[in-house]
Amino acid sequence: MEKTVLLSKSIQELTELFPSQPKFVPKQIYGFLMDGKNFDEMTSLKKEFREELKANYIANPIEILEVFEGKLGTKKYLFKLTDGNLIEGVYMPHDYGNTLCLSTQVGCRMMCNFCASCLDGLLRNLTSAEMLGQVVAVNRDNCGTAKARAVTNLVLMGSGEPFDNYENVLDFLNKVSEDGGINISERNISLSTSGLCDKIKDFADSGHKVTLSISLHAPFDELRSNLMPVNKRFPISKLVKAAKYYFDKTGRRVIFEYTLIKGENDSDACAKELARLTKGFPSHVNLIRLNEVKERDHTAPSEDATQEFLKKLEKLGVSATIRKSLGNDIEGACGQLRRRYIEDQTHE
Repeated sequence: MEKTVLLSKSIQELTELFPSQPKFVPKQIYGFLMDGKNFDEMTSLKKEFREELKANYIANPIEILEVFEGKLGTKKYLFKLTDGNLIEGVYMPHDYGNTLCLSTQVGCRMMCNFCASCLDGLLRNLTSAEMLGQVVAVNRDNCGTAKARAVTNLVLMGSGEPFDNYENVLDFLNKVSEDGGINISERNISLSTSGLCDKIKDFADSGHKVTLSISLHAPFDELRSNLMPVNKRFPISKLVKAAKYYFDKTGRRVIFEYTLIKGENDSDACAKELARLTKGFPSHVNLIRLNEVKERDHTAPSEDATQEFLKKLEKLGVSATIRKSLGNDIEGACGQLRRRYIEDQTHE
């Protein structure tokens, strides 16, 4: 019999699951789960009940398999799921708080041709409990609790397209920001999409108000379609229109992610068109130097060339910054660590 995961359960659901327990017990279990504790650590529960929990339930469906620490305190996590699948996350300490980049799918089917996550396609969606489990596990691993969090900010930018797993992502956002739980405000959450315009509009109407980051990466349709096949379904004109709709509905400035690839999307013409697309629209361009993937035939520009492109945008009146890279020394690009681990296991 497949064991039930408890991490995704509310206090009310836990109460219904354990009707014979005293009324205070479900709240205790919920608190333990949010702190990342396993059943053996829930010592205020009776031993017989703890044994019942171990036999029939799973506390957190996420197991930390490996951790790689970078020079600036960044940590790359390799997680194992209960079915044996692997996903990744990156913990990034900052002056303003500590950010976790988490995954929403095992693999991805968007097939962006500079990304490692898509190399094996989409294996499956993550449940809301598996997304929450990443937050809880990393929070605990960095000495945090639900009341004194080590993880203060979230970015849904790991493996997967969040809007391709729409319902589970919405459920996760409800659970991770829940009072009494780990309670991370949506003001401190960013969600990155490759540009599923229909879902952007649905999300704008949903009442959620996270920061929306759109992976643009090219300002011309032909170029963007070559890099990101999703553009053939949702071209740039529709994407910008959806982004403006999101701002109008939520009041949240939209971020356009723009990965610079040497000789492909770093021309003067690209800078001018990017400026035209974002003119008069409360948005921000986040420039990213390509994190090279060995299986992909793309080259990163130099740091000086990246700075030059930023200056071009600023002269054209674009609000833009270069995203500080914290993960290059630990295979920060999503999908790289998982793929290397699988290859190493295969060759043993």
